[in-house]
Amino acid sequence: MKFQRYINKHINQITLITAVLIGIGLLGSLLNFQLVYTGAFILASIISAVPILLRAISALRFKTISIELLVSIAVVGAFIIGEYNESAIVTFLFLFGTFLEDKTLAKTRHSIKDLTEMAPTTATVVSEDGETEETDVDFVDVGDVVLVKAGGQIPVDGKIVDGSGNLNEASITGESKLVTKDAGDSVYSGTILDNGTVKVEATKVGDDTTFGKIVELVEDAQDTKSPAEKFIDKFATYYTPAVLVIALVVGLISRDFRLAITVLVLGCPGALVIGAPVSNVAGIGNGAKNGVLIKGGEVMNTFANVDTLVFDKTGTLTEGKTAVTQFKNYAASEDSLAMAAAVEQHSDHPLANAVVKFAAGRNISPDKFTTDSVDTVKGRGVQASIKDQQVLIGNAAMMVDNHIQLSAQQQTDLKAIQKQGSSSVIIAVGNEVQVILGISDVIREGVAESLRQLKKIGIKKTVMLTGDNQATAEAVASQIGIDTVHAELLPEQKVTYVKKYQEQGHRVAFIGDGINDSPSIATADIGIAMGGGTDVAVETSDVVLMASKFEELVHAFGLAKKTVANTKENIVIAIGTVVLLLIGLMLGYIYMASGMFVHEASILVVIFNAMRLIKYHTKTAKLDPDQLSFEESELS
Repeated sequence: MKFQRYINKHINQITLITAVLIGIGLLGSLLNFQLVYTGAFILASIISAVPILLRAISALRFKTISIELLVSIAVVGAFIIGEYNESAIVTFLFLFGTFLEDKTLAKTRHSIKDLTEMAPTTATVVSEDGETEETDVDFVDVGDVVLVKAGGQIPVDGKIVDGSGNLNEASITGESKLVTKDAGDSVYSGTILDNGTVKVEATKVGDDTTFGKIVELVEDAQDTKSPAEKFIDKFATYYTPAVLVIALVVGLISRDFRLAITVLVLGCPGALVIGAPVSNVAGIGNGAKNGVLIKGGEVMNTFANVDTLVFDKTGTLTEGKTAVTQFKNYAASEDSLAMAAAVEQHSDHPLANAVVKFAAGRNISPDKFTTDSVDTVKGRGVQASIKDQQVLIGNAAMMVDNHIQLSAQQQTDLKAIQKQGSSSVIIAVGNEVQVILGISDVIREGVAESLRQLKKIGIKKTVMLTGDNQATAEAVASQIGIDTVHAELLPEQKVTYVKKYQEQGHRVAFIGDGINDSPSIATADIGIAMGGGTDVAVETSDVVLMASKFEELVHAFGLAKKTVANTKENIVIAIGTVVLLLIGLMLGYIYMASGMFVHEASILVVIFNAMRLIKYHTKTAKLDPDQLSFEESELS
């Protein structure tokens, strides 16, 4: 065992020595030094055959007939019949091919290396008396406060308790764009503070952090086999012994020992065995680098065959954040909006927050108005008193209850807002309607263009399932190009629709926020979570879009299709090479050494073909100006 470890440790040196000896042998042949020629090739054969033979014996202990066994038998056979040059060249090509495979495979796993190198190793912990101490990140506990200065890494998941700065969250989202973070905002381990100084209270440490889980998931995914890999593994289990039997039969029938051992060399399924896993590793690595976690080869294969995308609305197609999208002002000034902001700033209701933010965006301060009283009217809105004037903020029913009539123009504007699926807020001061606001959820950037791209690359049907009302759902669907809408649904009803599409023969991917939609995500053929860096999303789905961007969805689907196609290409290359070699052997064009050279070359071809996936990238989706949910030009 120690001897085998020693040999494996020095395999590169053994390969180099073999190459030098082959060179000396060829030089001896040119100079007619037969002794040098023969001696060099014999020595090269023995030295290079040792590691191959040891691997073959090791595999036999586990009752596996490996490629190394086929090569070992072929080399011993060549040695017996005195073809020392053949045996030396075959073993050298095999070792050199293995060396190149290891180097190129390492490149395909480069994303994992990049991720692990991003992991923080130290943290500056702030004690209760304000003293700081640098320590190993493994010794940081939940609840500890760590100090991070400009250029430093955030060592834990947590919340900023003091300070602010811009963070590069590429290790989490795949995007290097800086994100501004202030006190109270969440930050993630592995992200880099570009400027500023922050103190962060740890909520998760070590392997429990989002970054730690991402590394673990990508590592696990790259070891998870695709259906093609599973088939090839099973195929190779029977194929390799079959080659041994065929070579034996060929030898017995032809009485040509050289021919029999050449069949062993040509029949090695190296390219076939390596072709599928290297594509899988390269594809998953590409996804990880671009903020897309695809959890294994089987997920990749299933995702590539999806034809129907089913979306949740709130938090998926939309941001889950309400904003004013329509503003109709019927007064000479905007004081009524300032009054509404003064009333609504005390409320946590999403519509109230939208009104306050909208006023702030127009540089309208609510501070010049003081509310004397505020009363909430259930199902209607809010009524308040400001400077002895009654201020009503609510829906049309509230206006009717207070005998306030809308003019013909106001009624037209109200209907137009409602037709677009927006919630309407009417502001009346002194029994007169002053403002009508349309408030709706903000559609995610780039959704419409991304959906068009998805249809171009294979998606046939898009569906929205939402608990929101039908009018709002249809308004959103019409803006972004969703084919079918089912609204006012409970979570269990969404599951029913997913099953219905599956029963109709569709391959379904459900895209949700990873929390409320977990039943549908679990039911669909592929569950996709708009991650946003949350550990819940990372754990509950097959695919995670870490930055919650639809460009990532386009990239993930295109990558899945490309990876599966690349795997099939590699299988065709591998099988085609074996067939061509056998034909060449029968026609007398291929011999042992030349066959081994072509065999090793085919392995490199499939690896280099798979490595093209590392650079795969879809064109970035851009937001269609016609799809903007809010434009200043809409304001009157």
